[in-house]
Amino acid sequence: MSTSSHPVGGSFLIEETLPEQVITPEDFTEEQRMFRDTTEAFVEGDVLPYDDEIEKLNYDLTVKLMRDAGEIGLLAADIPEAYGGLGLDKVSSTIINESLAKSSSFALSIGAHVGIGTLPIVFFGTEEQKQRYLPDLAAGKRIAAYCLTEPASGSDALGARTTAKLSEDGKHYIMNGSKIYITNAGFADLFIVYAKIDGTQFTAFIVERGTQGFSVGPEEKKMGIKGSSTCPLFFDQAIVPVENVLGEIGKGHLIAFNILNIGRFKLGAGCLGAAKETVQLASSYANVRKQFGKPISSFPLIRQKLADMNIRTYVLESMVYRTSGLIDRKLQALDSQAEQSGSAAAKAIAEYALECSINKVFASEALHDIADEAVQIHGGYGYTQEYKVERIYRDARINRIFEGTNEINRLLIPGTLLKKAMKGELPLIERLESLQQELTGSILIPEAPHASLAEQQGYLTQLKTMFLFVGGTAVQRFGTKIEEEQEVLSHLADLIIAIYAAESALLRTAKLIALYGEERAAYAAAMSLIFLRESLAEAESIAKEVLAYTAAGDILRTQLSLLKKLVKTPAVSLTPLKRNIAAQVVSQERYVILPNL
Repeated sequence: MSTSSHPVGGSFLIEETLPEQVITPEDFTEEQRMFRDTTEAFVEGDVLPYDDEIEKLNYDLTVKLMRDAGEIGLLAADIPEAYGGLGLDKVSSTIINESLAKSSSFALSIGAHVGIGTLPIVFFGTEEQKQRYLPDLAAGKRIAAYCLTEPASGSDALGARTTAKLSEDGKHYIMNGSKIYITNAGFADLFIVYAKIDGTQFTAFIVERGTQGFSVGPEEKKMGIKGSSTCPLFFDQAIVPVENVLGEIGKGHLIAFNILNIGRFKLGAGCLGAAKETVQLASSYANVRKQFGKPISSFPLIRQKLADMNIRTYVLESMVYRTSGLIDRKLQALDSQAEQSGSAAAKAIAEYALECSINKVFASEALHDIADEAVQIHGGYGYTQEYKVERIYRDARINRIFEGTNEINRLLIPGTLLKKAMKGELPLIERLESLQQELTGSILIPEAPHASLAEQQGYLTQLKTMFLFVGGTAVQRFGTKIEEEQEVLSHLADLIIAIYAAESALLRTAKLIALYGEERAAYAAAMSLIFLRESLAEAESIAKEVLAYTAAGDILRTQLSLLKKLVKTPAVSLTPLKRNIAAQVVSQERYVILPNL
């Protein structure tokens, strides 16, 4: 099979990926580690001492700290050097994003600024717009906000009702309408606003604070992320200069959707940082909290929770940096072809829109589960504001709504895959047809030694084959009307997410074994094995549901018989493996990959 260094988005489902083709934290350069250390030092020394004040929504303090972050380069990673930025690779900017997560609401303020607030100008701004705005955005002298959601349009972004009409002298647009839930709105200087010119042409604009007819409403009273600003915006005959149109008139959707891809991926990195902190908080607390005369960390059910939390964090970390590596390689290919325009870069990132959605869904749900278990480990104390896990739990809830709800992203994942197949960008249909032929014959699943990489690769192959079988059956049953079968699409999305997550963990485990040897990498191998086994069990349940919905009678019985042949998992207890992982988490009181030597 193909093992291209620049794989097509979604090709992981039908092509083999080699360990050396993925980026993992073990590949970080000294410079990348320096960015991590610098960011962590800034958070610990400059931000966390003011954590309580930030949570009270102190605008002046947040703005000051954002400017401090700008002075040491933390806002400049994704801005080209020509405009005052650092022009870093995506792995480096991902490291910064993850390392900021411990600063909670402040991390969100920075994330909205450097990502969805600034990148529209980086990718789609004119030369004059870039020269005018990007140096200040890189330095934190101006702060940006992204304004898409409206009272009547959330997931249906193109249903926006905010309008813009060209003035009679042709020098500016008159904007009317409103936006809601805008992060950084209370103190932002620049707003990326979407409106329909003449009520039809969906277009992006750069709107500056102080614009006549533009006002910011009061702060929303939120469940979590209380230290971040979230306000509505109002446009009442607002006067926006024509030179502030961003990108092409009527092509605002290209900006909106491309920027959302990046936002989804960056959200995954933020969830990763929060997950690591949560594992640390939960394991530390479990060691000091005593019941029945001994630490609760000694109880098997508490240890099981810690092991599961650690495993999901390992999988998430493997996914996030694999995805950043994919994007980097695509962008580097552009550089070598002298095609470094912003729109070309955005298009390159859009190649992995499917993977960005996968990261967003998995990360937000993994962090929710991890935070939930951390509260449970803390017991009644976890329900009080005295312990940070209470805030992490509340803050984590918004992640499943941000950047397109998880329901929307679940529809996008198989939808994007099918579009790529129909355009001939991915030989998915051919693979489905060949699988149908294979299934008519005997199905041979070779056995591999237990606890070996070969065994794990076998489980991954079963996952991929199961998805192709079930997905092909659904497409054959519903044809183009499958887009109306949202439950089926959601099930298919869950299978795709499981495959990308499991493969990312397995590939990283293989690299760790090559780097440290089987004995030292045993915990990583156990984590990828456990995740594969549990994913396979869940996938089989999903497959049965989809098949039962798409067929009946003899056809269904035949399909279920084929499914049974596709899934071969020996009855082996995972409990001893989880106990070993938990022992390391308890011993080190943090997220663990390797044993503490």
